[in-house]
Amino acid sequence: MTHQERMARFAETDLYVVITEAFCAGRSGVDVLEACLAAGVRLVQLREKDLPARELCRRAEIFREHTARAGALLIIDDRLDVALAAGADGVHLGRQDLPIEAARRIAPELILGASSHTPEQAGAAAAAGASYVNIGPVFATQTKQTAVAPVGPDMIAAVAPGLRIPFTCMGGIKAHNVREVVSRGARHVAVVTAVTAAADIGTAVRELREAAGWAFPGGRG
Repeated sequence: MTHQERMARFAETDLYVVITEAFCAGRSGVDVLEACLAAGVRLVQLREKDLPARELCRRAEIFREHTARAGALLIIDDRLDVALAAGADGVHLGRQDLPIEAARRIAPELILGASSHTPEQAGAAAAAGASYVNIGPVFATQTKQTAVAPVGPDMIAAVAPGLRIPFTCMGGIKAHNVREVVSRGARHVAVVTAVTAAADIGTAVRELREAAGWAFPGGRG
């Protein structure tokens, strides 16, 4: 697919589920992925920062097989090389990862996500060629080690007007607070344990969508 085609699919998504096996309540990441796809999730990130490259690539290839069958987008955290090797749709790059400009030269057709914590960082990532930026952490989270304090939902309203590319929001978002994020303009909400650690993943996905006010899987009401 081209970058344009991938971003057209991205625009149709709502929940962005980030899967790290350590946060899957004792289940395999692949089992959680299957449950997410069955629940209608169409945007997934594989985030395994501690896996050796060979094992990460093997797992990414398995994720690619499952997401391709479901017509879902697959993003790989940090590793552009693994994303390319596995045939993923994109890579999410943190503040200390490969620069967006370099990644865009190497992979012009991939979705390139960029982490941001301020309006300035979001704007710089967009100018550098990012496909989307992530705003966060919105609320306190235990799933990622970061020195950045929660930016709060009001940061979304501060960042969004200056962006001409899509944005996602992440960090401590659950069913009880997702409406705070959506009410400030978020259209793509990234979650980890709110889905991956849930006893019933299908129910967790449905409850998040209902709380957000999204009317149906894959779309917003």
